[in-house]
Amino acid sequence: MATIHPTAIVDPQARLGHSVSIGAYTTVGAHVSIDEGTRIGAHCVIEGRTTIGRDNQIFQFNSIGAIPQDKKYDNEPCELHIGARNTIREFCTFNIGSPGGGGLTRVGDDNWIMAYVHVAHDCLVGHHTIIANATQLGGHVHIGDWVVLGGLTGVHQFVRVGAHAMAGFQTRLSQDVPPFVNAVGNPAQAQGINAEGLRRRGYTDERIAQVKRMYRALYRQGLSLADAKRALQAMRGASQASDDDLELVLTFLDAAERGIVR
Repeated sequence: MATIHPTAIVDPQARLGHSVSIGAYTTVGAHVSIDEGTRIGAHCVIEGRTTIGRDNQIFQFNSIGAIPQDKKYDNEPCELHIGARNTIREFCTFNIGSPGGGGLTRVGDDNWIMAYVHVAHDCLVGHHTIIANATQLGGHVHIGDWVVLGGLTGVHQFVRVGAHAMAGFQTRLSQDVPPFVNAVGNPAQAQGINAEGLRRRGYTDERIAQVKRMYRALYRQGLSLADAKRALQAMRGASQASDDDLELVLTFLDAAERGIVR
């Protein structure tokens, strides 16, 4: 049975898994589904068509599943999906999707999301990310796996941040950040690769060296983006793992619509 504080208000239609706990003065709406092992702190509002997976810890004073901050929204049945084993600290706001963006906001698994983070409508957040205090994600933002966003980072709507990338403290992102790249500043500029993060994830020195070669082709050889992509394509064949990293970058660049941080 779920553990529900006597002061909490849980709609009888809400679906709560085994061992879910709901803190004092929290409200849970009719279309909410919370899987087993998830703990919701005090004074939270969980509403909308929101699905929350297993073993999450959602601290006090969060707003999860409110309608998007989109003036075109007209009460369409859009959704928010949160995966498993996420930590969501105090005063975060996660909105459901909008009809113009696919109708779904999604947060993956094993993310560490600190206080005052805003995840707007139609954002797609991957797995194993760290999103530090007061980071703000505009609508339709895509955040890849293993991304780290420093505190007070602002991400413009429709921007994509590739897997393993990192943004420093108070960075303003108005263009896409390719995988593996460190972006710093206002406006953001590329400042090398996230080598330490890659080492912590088990990347070999040889694999990191290949990522550095990719970075040099994009940022240090004075090439146009088209020429840099051709230089990247010529790097194929070093190893299967390096080829996978290369394809990750090339696929990301092919889909870039806002340009990339340079």
